[in-house]
Order: sequence, then structure tokens, then C-alpha cells
Amino acid sequence: MKDATAKCRTTITESGVVQTGLLKWMDTEAHRKRTLWLCTVLHAFTHVYHVALIPLYLLIRKDFSLTSDGQATFLVTAMGVSYFLPSYFMGILADRASRKKLLAVGLIINAAGFVGLAFAQNYFIAVLWLVVAGFGGSFYHPAATALIARLYPVNTGKAFGKVGIGAAIGFFVGPIYSGWRAESAGWRQPILELGIIGLIGAAAFVWLAVEHHHPKPIAAPDKKIGLFPTPLLWLLFLSASLAFCLRDFAGMGMATLSSLFLQRAQDFSLKQTGLTLGCIYLASVISNPLFGGLSDRGRTRWTSAVLMMSAIIIFIFPRLQGSWAPFALAAYGFFFMASYPMVEAALMESVPDEVRGRVFGLFITIGGLLGNLSHWLIGIWTKNLGARATDPAGYFGLYSLLALFVLLSLTGLIGLRQLRRKEGRGDATTQLDPATLPSPQFK
Repeated sequence: MKDATAKCRTTITESGVVQTGLLKWMDTEAHRKRTLWLCTVLHAFTHVYHVALIPLYLLIRKDFSLTSDGQATFLVTAMGVSYFLPSYFMGILADRASRKKLLAVGLIINAAGFVGLAFAQNYFIAVLWLVVAGFGGSFYHPAATALIARLYPVNTGKAFGKVGIGAAIGFFVGPIYSGWRAESAGWRQPILELGIIGLIGAAAFVWLAVEHHHPKPIAAPDKKIGLFPTPLLWLLFLSASLAFCLRDFAGMGMATLSSLFLQRAQDFSLKQTGLTLGCIYLASVISNPLFGGLSDRGRTRWTSAVLMMSAIIIFIFPRLQGSWAPFALAAYGFFFMASYPMVEAALMESVPDEVRGRVFGLFITIGGLLGNLSHWLIGIWTKNLGARATDPAGYFGLYSLLALFVLLSLTGLIGLRQLRRKEGRGDATTQLDPATLPSPQFK
């Protein structure tokens, strides 16, 4: 036992913390895994709310007597704007405040927004409640991403891939559940039920999550740490962010466009549409941890591969028979969704821990806000199709544009790679071993 204990003694050069003892290391490891899976569950809730409305556009349009699809799809855009806009400020909080509290409060607000939406009496009130829901959702990613990157400095892609399982489940369950329930109970009932389930989930998280009794601030309040010390680093970061907003535009647009395409051009029912859209995300339960782990041995290579495959499938999709839609969307999701944990890992490896919350917050503010416009714009574009909205060929141009955006987003990998080199971060494989992590502080 003495020999085993001696082997576990490690010096943390990055934090200045010395940690000894086999039992203490085991306790740290248990908390790391617990934190990882709790973040995975919260990730599922966050993305359930992102996609729950997508199969319901036509029902909502009818209920509120809206004049166009664009007004219905704008509801998701409004939620997305309020989700992405505060992300940088949430990143500031994530670098200085309790990440556990941020995650819990965010889910409560997110779920409460959906409960309110279920009782909205008009379109304006519905938009307001979705703004509330989106604001609650903005708490999650800056806090959780910085937290996981700090706990897993080695095999970061694999850790993000596991957390990505939550997103896959949320994206899968959201449209299936809302489409299935709405077909028999109307669009409000599944929205109410998902909101209530989220509130219960937030209560469970508060009960299960662990926070150190005396957490040490990640960045001292009186110590001002800039995001990037030189204009070149800013340029590299901003270019990467703008490039990946094209990926985000394509990904969000793919869901909304396919919802309208399947119902109008392929005569899918509400339930069929929800089930088919869910196929986008089901396969990523496997691909997120798979490619996330593989990317730890070649981040740029694997990310490029999955995005190129995604672009090919997007281009082909509207040219297939309707019966092939679930299989094509499953293949698309298998590759496309796997790009998220890999890109997040690449970004977190490029910057020091003290600024990760703010960096990721700014990253998704830029990419998310611009990408999120896709829901609204696609609603407008499909309206302009007129009589061609029932013809699959009318959608070829829109899907081709989304495929092109995915290919152009590959330029963002160059920016992230150069950013890591200029920051002197080295390669992911040269970082600290997981066993050298400090005591668990759920911050």
C-alpha cells in the first residue's frame, strides 16, 4: 500500500497545488466522473428545448393565425438570440463564480420559460417566454465547457464527446416527443410537460451536484486577465468564430428546412416529421464519444473528415426518395454532430483555464447569433418558393447552399490551429495527466 500511495503523489505545476494519497486521488476521480455525467444530463435538457418547437411550426402558425412560416420559425430564432447574446457575460461569470450554481439556475429559467410558453395567449407573449427560455439556456455552455476542459486536460475530446451524448439525446427526444404528443394533444401539452420535467431535473441536479466547501476562485477578482494579448491572436480567434458560424447556420438550418421540406414536399405527418428529425441526433450518441476520442490523436484531421461527409449528405438529401429520409438524416447527424465536441476541445486547448469561460462565451455569441438566423431566414426563403414548396426539386438550391457553408467552415480549423501555436499551448498530447488534477471544486 505504501508503494501504491507513493506512486499517487503528484505535483501540480500549473496550479501550485500538491496532492498526496491514494484515497484523495480516488475521491477526485469519482468527483470528476460524477461531474462529467451530471453535465451530460444538463446538456440533454438544454438541447431538448432547442428543438422541441421545430416539428410544431405549422400547428403554431394555425393557432396564432400567423400569415407566414417565417413568423413561426422566428420563435426559435428569438429563443436562439436570447440564448447566444448573453454568452460572453455568462463566460465572465463562469470564470469567476460557482459553475454549479450557474448550471442549476440556468436550467430552472430555461424550463420555466417553456412552462410559460404553454400558456401564452398570443404570439407576442409566446416570443417573450421563448426569450426567457433562451436566456436560461445561455448559462449552460460557458460554465460546463470550461469546467470539463479543466477537469480533463488530457483526452479532452473524448470527455467532450461523452458530454455530447447528452446533446444527442436531447436533440433526439425533443422533436420526437413534441411531435408525438402534439398530434393528439395539441402543441401546448408537450411544451408544458417538457418544462415541468426540466424543473424536476434542476431540483435533482442541485441535490446531486457537489461543490467544494471553500472553492478557490479560478481567477482572482482583482486580477484582470485579457482574453488575447495581441491583435494577431484576436484575428485568429475571430476568423475561426466567423468560419464556424457557417457550420452553425447549416446545422440549425438543416433541422428547420427539413421540417418544412418533409411536411410540404414529402407529405410527412407531424409524428413522422418528429421521428425523422430525431434520427439526426440519435446516431450521434455513438459518434460524439467515438470521434471525440479519435480526435485526441488528430483534431484537425478527424474534424475535417466528419464535416466533409456532412456536406456530401446535405447535398444528396433532397434528391432521395422520402423513405430514405430517416437513414440519410441519421448518417448526416452521425458525422455533423460529432464536429461539436471536437471543435470545443480544440478551442479549449488553445487558451489558458483562466479565460476559457469568456473565450467560449464569445465564441458561441459570434457563431450562435449569426447561425441562429437560419431558422427565420429559411422560413422566409421557403415562403418565396410559392407553388414549388411541394416539389422536392424546389429545395435543391437551399440544401446545396447549406452544404457549401459546411465546407467553408473548415477554414476555422486553420484559425484554431494557429491560435494554439501562437498561444504556446502545444499539442493536446503534451498536457497534464488526469491524475494530476487538483481537488474537485465544482466551479
